[in-house]
Amino acid sequence: MNYLIDTHVLLWAITEKDKLSDTVIEILENGRNNIFVSAISFWEVSLKYSIGKLNITGFLPDQLPGLATEIGFKLVSLSPAESATYHQFTATGHRDPFDGMLMWQAIQQNLILVSKDRSIGQYKSAGLKVIW
Repeated sequence: MNYLIDTHVLLWAITEKDKLSDTVIEILENGRNNIFVSAISFWEVSLKYSIGKLNITGFLPDQLPGLATEIGFKLVSLSPAESATYHQFTATGHRDPFDGMLMWQAIQQNLILVSKDRSIGQYKSAGLKVIW
């Protein structure tokens, strides 16, 4: 299966695995699964870190892509088409623009979004597949 992990899942997988659900741990540890991390997540971490809204210890945002690949995650860029067509997504009013774009990217690339954010579930009717 192919999964796109939300930013908090990435951070918890690196720093606080006890916050992950048993289902998510099974998904991440199953070598047959492809686990993707979006460039959107790296941008979110870097931006929130730079304005003091995210406190991380043990590494800097610059190191996050390397840490992600070290634990077997694959990196995925945001395509120009995904950026340009975001206005078609029903979640354009979602309060968190990072979540909105991650949802749209998951739909466009037919990936299952791994997220604890309950508000994301309301977008299943738009084609979003989500698991926690």
